[in-house]
Parts: sequence; structure tokens; C-alpha cells
Amino acid sequence: MCGIVGYIGRRDDVAPLLLEGLQRLEYRGYDSAGIAIHGKSGSKSTGLKSVKAKGRVRDLEARVPARFKGSVGIAHTRWATHGAPNDENAHPHLDADSKVAVVHNGIFDNASDLRARLTADGVVFLSETDTEVLAHLIGRSEADTLEGKVREAVGQIEGTYGVAVLHADFPDRIVVARNGSPVVLGIGEKEMFVASDVAALVSHTRQVVTLDDGEMATLKADDFRTYTTEGSRTSATPTTVEYEAESWDMGGHDTYMHKEIFEQAEAVDRVLRGRIDDRFSTVHLGGLNLDAREARGVRRIKILGCGTSYHAGQIGAQLIEELARIPADAEPASEFRYRNPVVDPDTLYIAVSQSGETYDVLAAVQELKRKGARVLGVVNVVGSAIAREADGGLYVHAGPEVCVVSTKCFTNTVVAFGLLALHLGRTRDLSVADGKRIIAGLRKLPEQIADILSREDEIEKLAEEFTEARSMLFIGRVRGYPVAREASLKLKEVSYIHAEAYPASELKHGPLALIEPAMPTVAIVPDDDLLEKNRAALEEIKAREGKILAVAHREQEKADHTIVVPKNEDELDPILMGIPLQLLAYHTALKLGRDIDKPRNLAKSVTVE
Repeated sequence: MCGIVGYIGRRDDVAPLLLEGLQRLEYRGYDSAGIAIHGKSGSKSTGLKSVKAKGRVRDLEARVPARFKGSVGIAHTRWATHGAPNDENAHPHLDADSKVAVVHNGIFDNASDLRARLTADGVVFLSETDTEVLAHLIGRSEADTLEGKVREAVGQIEGTYGVAVLHADFPDRIVVARNGSPVVLGIGEKEMFVASDVAALVSHTRQVVTLDDGEMATLKADDFRTYTTEGSRTSATPTTVEYEAESWDMGGHDTYMHKEIFEQAEAVDRVLRGRIDDRFSTVHLGGLNLDAREARGVRRIKILGCGTSYHAGQIGAQLIEELARIPADAEPASEFRYRNPVVDPDTLYIAVSQSGETYDVLAAVQELKRKGARVLGVVNVVGSAIAREADGGLYVHAGPEVCVVSTKCFTNTVVAFGLLALHLGRTRDLSVADGKRIIAGLRKLPEQIADILSREDEIEKLAEEFTEARSMLFIGRVRGYPVAREASLKLKEVSYIHAEAYPASELKHGPLALIEPAMPTVAIVPDDDLLEKNRAALEEIKAREGKILAVAHREQEKADHTIVVPKNEDELDPILMGIPLQLLAYHTALKLGRDIDKPRNLAKSVTVE
């Protein structure tokens, strides 16, 4: 969840570079931040110096003194797990002698036991964090090298971590380690970088190495080496980051959320590009590593994701059932991994994650692999942990998504599921005519998305009517229900208005008790074979004086307002119907003065439980 950045090289004043990196990583955590460097006076080392601050990176920047020079440093922006956001709990954490500085993403499960043991040995803790335990373990190690000290310390840790370590006695190196939380090395010209996300690196280098779980690395100014936590050397081949640094800039928009909503037409075009096969009315998905015989042998599909990825998986499951006629369902990975599920050899499992590092999804993948299951990944970040763990899969190519709430990645993930469903359907019993129909629908999506976004002013005016709502109900039936769930999540994430989503068919079974003039309802009403059923639900709400906003393909008489969206194929309509509700959530939050890109209590890329 948190952000790590580090540097070692020829620059004499590393603090501005580290602060810039933290700014790019602030979407991963933003309740406190800190920086530690090997201080220098001329060519002489003056030991470790550290500055920490509660609040945003800008609050840390204001505290960094003018004379804070050094060419080696690490920094961190935090999303609290252990201990409240304050100066003391901010990273980096130092040992008792201020010789060791540690920044850490993840959670140490046995921190309480280790803390009790160290306290009994006379260690005085200055923070409430689990991370400080590691600093003391490294500081008390009797190993001769920094690598040995870190290896000995992490050997006592149970849980997840991505860590970077400085030591006053070893000013020529940074040692890093990974287990369940991303660590990326950046390779420069006589300088090396480390970060928890490539976003912090791309301004300086596009050559990166991603550590695997159980792997460590030593960074020096002119080289690096990787090895296991047992000490065995590993081979690391650098890869080139796909996107330029400008991809992480705001591009003239006031917020990243607004920028990313408006990138969706281009992003959808990107996920389709080069994958459509008109000759056979299907698509090319070479990364699946699933040949036609294996595809026909699949008897069931289980999709696993969390939050927005779970909702995308729900729409994906419906697409697969409709187009490929394979039983499919979606489940929160956070629940699946704890319920001792039956793993069927004829079931294909699909793990969905924007970052490719979501801890609950990754843990589910690892458990499935242990039990011999076949797992595909649907992720956005190339080379991420889930992409590497899975047997195959497809990248959604949404581009970097910085806002904590997901928009374009959700849309691209659903489109990717449309491609997968078409591929599986054409491998099985989907006709050429239906294949052509779905391909034509997919190709229309970018233009239709642009058309929806061109009517932003209309949606902005509607948002004014919902700023006073204390709670809202979102309803949809079959294809519309996952859209309602995702729209409900978007609204509460970014505006803090309570919202619930229900199947429209369930209104009579309880939720109608909530309907009153002060409880607005947003209804997903596609022009499909369930149109009259959905209209009946609007009648029920209107009879109880409920206020209704419909998202539909034509004006709805019973609704107070209708957002009309372009019609596509029935199966693909959910992709379009959620987009105006992203804008509704955005403008409602904006009118309420919310921090759009950094909602309270949330952070991007959930790499802890």
C-alpha cells in the first residue's frame, strides 16, 4: 500500500529526487512520509540523517532543511496499518544507535512477539509500528556484512514485506528485499534506483528489474546483484518500461480521476488493437497459453478479484456464460482464499488485479497453484507478481492509473473479458455471425465512450441534486446488477455518500422499505429483453415517492432524470452504462469538496490484508 523510493549514485543532493519520487507514489499512501540519507561533508560521511512528517509529501518537503546533502538515500510515503499517522510512526525507522534506517511496505504478522522479545532485551521502541522491529533486528545482528544482517533479520520475520535498508557503516550500498510486496530496481548510468512502483523511476530510467518473492538485492552506484534470502545468486534481466514519464502526469486535467475517465476511449482502442481476427470472427490472445483442445476441456470458470476488479469479474462471468456457454461466476478473492474451496481440475481460474500485486488475489493464486489449478491473470501492470505467477493471461493495457479509485482500468478489464469470452465462444459453439456481431460491437466502443464523455456538462448539472443525499440506492437486473455495484462503490469511495446496490428483482424482498423522497435511486435500464421488468421496478419506486435517475438507451417516463447512452450489443452494453456514473461520482465528490484522487482511508494497490 505504501510507497518506497531510493537512490544511490553520483548526485550530491539526493533529497529533491527522493521527494519527487514520493510525489509520484503518493497515491499508494498519504498519511505520513519520511526520508533518510547518508549525510556528507565534502567527501566525508557524517552518518545517517532523517526527517519525517505527518501528512502529505508536501508537509515533509517543508521540513527538509536546506543543508540535507547526500548521494545515497531512501524515502517512504505511508498508509497506516500499525499505529496512527504521526511523526513517530512515519518511516524510515531507525535502530537504537541510529545506524540503521529501514522503509517497509507490508505487514509483519509476528511483530508483537518480536517486539516483546526485543523489549525484554532492553530495546526501547519509539513508534507503534511493526517496521521498527526490523530496524532493531538488523542493528543487533552480528553479521559482518549489511547483506548478512538483513538476511538474518528477515529470516525472523513472518508476513509480507518490501524493504530498503541503509546502514551508517556501509555508505556505498542499499540492500532491499521482497516477500509479497513489490520492489523494482531502476538501472541508470552510474546510478541505481529502487521503488515500489515504476512510476517513481520513469523520469530517470526505463530499464528495470522486478524482484521475485524471497529475493534480495544489493545496489551500488555502478552495479547491482540479486540473490535469494538464503544467499544463492539469482539472474536478473532488465526489461524496458512500456510508458513514458508523461503517462503519470495530469495532462492538463485538474485531477487524475478526471484525466483517467477521459482516457477511456483511447484505452479501449489500445486493448483491442492487434487482437481482432476478422477472417475467423475471433480474436488472438496468445498470452493465454491455452490451446483449442485445452479450452474445450474447461468445464467451469471461477473469477477472483477484489473491489472494482471483482465487479469487472462479475460482468466477465456473464460475458463468458453468454458467449462461450461455460458456467462462470466471480467471487471476492479475499473470501475465496479463506474458505478452503474445492479446487476442480476442470475449472479454469482467472485472477483479476489492476496492479497485479493485490495481496488477497496473489495469495489466492499461490494457493490455487499449490493445489495444481490452472490460473490465468487479467492484469494491467506488465511483469507484476500475478502476471508472473499465473500460467498465462492477458494484459488490459489501460496505461498507468494514478487515482486511487479505478475507472479506465475497470472499463478495459471488462473489454478484455469480452475478448476472452469471444475467444472461448468461437473455440466452442459461438457462430461466425455472432462472432462478427460482437467484433462490430467491440469496435464501436471507443466512439460511443467518447460520445458519452462529450456530455459531461449534463451529468455535472445532475450531480448538484445528489450532494445533499445521505444515502443512495443503485439497482440493476442481470447485466445491470454488476454495473450498479461498481457505480455504488465509485460514489462511496470518492464522495463518502453511503450507497448500496441491489438486484432490481430483490426490491420487494426488503430494500423497498428504504424508499422515500430523500433516498435517490439510480437504476440501470438497458434496452434488452428485461426492459419491461426494469420499468416495473421504476413503477414500484415511483409509487413510494422515490426519486429516480435512470441510465438507459431511451428516456424513461417514470424517472425524474434519464442519462441516455448509446446502444451496443446487449452483451456489451454494461461497458458503456457505467461510464456516466463514473462522472456522476466525480462531480458529486467535487461539489462536496472531497480529495478526489486520494479518498480518506484508501490507497492504491492493496498489498496488505
